[in-house]
Amino acid sequence: MDIKTTKTKQINGFSHHEIGDDHLYTGLETPIKKDAFILSDIEKKKKISILFEEIMNVMGLDLEDDSLKGTPDRVAKMYIDEIFSGLNPKNKPEIALFDNKYQYNQMLVEKNITFYSNCEHHFVPIIGKAHVAYISSGKVIGLSKLNRIVQYYAKRPQVQERLTNQIGEELKTILGTHDVAVVIDAKHLCVSSRGIKDETSSTVTAFYSGEFTNSAKIAELNNYINS
Repeated sequence: MDIKTTKTKQINGFSHHEIGDDHLYTGLETPIKKDAFILSDIEKKKKISILFEEIMNVMGLDLEDDSLKGTPDRVAKMYIDEIFSGLNPKNKPEIALFDNKYQYNQMLVEKNITFYSNCEHHFVPIIGKAHVAYISSGKVIGLSKLNRIVQYYAKRPQVQERLTNQIGEELKTILGTHDVAVVIDAKHLCVSSRGIKDETSSTVTAFYSGEFTNSAKIAELNNYINS
């Protein structure tokens, strides 16, 4: 019998097994292959359906059952058109900016943006709320677009730290300002439904840039979020 040697990935000198998989991610960009979009969405759904049917067969499920026989197609459609649609750049929301005619120069906060993402380590849901804020540099964005930016980056396999930073950096680029903050409070089903099975804890991450690195501004933002 051949014995294959598996290389252990090193992060800052530690192995994957020493660190654990809860807080590993490779960087700001979602790790997507260069040829990720050679196949059309239709082709991807057909292939995913075949592969998921095989998974179900391996688990011993009866695909002749009326309740199960359509599941591979449903999962494939859900993956491509819904919960992982943020992987495809063509689904990135189009953003229009408007002049700040009201000369509003204080922070604008959009809080309690509900999102559903999926942990890239176990492909189980991350359910949370995002709070985003910015101070206009002369342009403003439609409020619904803030929600759409959050949803776009959430709809892909994610790590919460990366998700937080991706939203923050995107807002900085779109708005042309460094004065951006993002706070995310989320529950991870990889913690509550498996592993340690802790149903009460949540994870909070934050992105602060520009004026929001000032402790007074952070306190003001937290006051709005918690009020």
